[in-house]
Amino acid sequence: MQHAQRPTWPHKDLLDVTQLTRAELFHLLDTAAQFHDINRRPVKKVPTLKGKSVVLFFAEPSTRTKTSFDVAGKRLSADTFSLAKSGSSLSKGESLKDTALTLQAMTPDIIVIRHSSSGAAQFLAERLDCSVVNAGDGWHAHPTQALLDCYSLRQVWGDTFEGRTLLILGDIAHSRVARSNVHLLSSLGVKVRLCAPRTLLPAGVHNWPVTIFNRLDDAVQDADAVMCLRLQLERQQAGLLPDLREYAQRFCLSPRHLAMAAPGARVLHPGPMNRGLEISSVLADSPESLILDQVAAGVATRMAILFLLATRTGIEQTADNGGRA
Repeated sequence: MQHAQRPTWPHKDLLDVTQLTRAELFHLLDTAAQFHDINRRPVKKVPTLKGKSVVLFFAEPSTRTKTSFDVAGKRLSADTFSLAKSGSSLSKGESLKDTALTLQAMTPDIIVIRHSSSGAAQFLAERLDCSVVNAGDGWHAHPTQALLDCYSLRQVWGDTFEGRTLLILGDIAHSRVARSNVHLLSSLGVKVRLCAPRTLLPAGVHNWPVTIFNRLDDAVQDADAVMCLRLQLERQQAGLLPDLREYAQRFCLSPRHLAMAAPGARVLHPGPMNRGLEISSVLADSPESLILDQVAAGVATRMAILFLLATRTGIEQTADNGGRA
């Protein structure tokens, strides 16, 4: 039997999960699975992107995402270069456009950008010849986080997303992670629930493809997975939360809550966690937790993204001279 040819990758940039078709999504996840296997080897580095250069342009603080992209690039043998706002011309008043054009003059193959302004990644993508990856822009989108979350859930659910129930719990209003996950997982047939104080729900949320709860006991009933979000403590200073102790009493996920969920329900968190505020330590460290799986999935998924953008081809051409990804 002749096998179907794997698709080439049609996108110059990865700006939002909404740009991906279902076939492209699963091609990306399958590619990530191949790289996940590489990451389990004693020698994890392959020469797949040798000679390619990746600029990590983080104009907003980040540890996990930036490190994940850096590890992903290095394991593919790409040259990675980091640029933070505090050490860049942006801190001296240079515009994003001028900084971008300066970077392009250095002829990178991919720029990974995190920025506090929604639309910053698209702004660069429209002006640069190299590929641009959105590593989080304002409250708008965080596509690579949603993709690694989807990968982590696929490890448990297989390809049966249709009819599953996911609860997203916490600060929805200010979460680009929530927005990207709602778009991606609802497109796969997942029934998405949101649970948060009314002050932490975004405007227009009633038009989203979600069911909204304000009581955690109700929201968690028969859920197949619960995704806790980081509560940014400045929300209390802004008057959006009356008291952190009250928030923890009402919205901190505990083993008691998970007992109300569906059998085998799993717990996710994009990190960093505020233990005892968003999620109990017992649950964060329990066998039901996928939190460390998400970290491993992040490296594999970002390897897949860098590979697909840098080569615009299928995984079958990922040679490593001693084996193939």
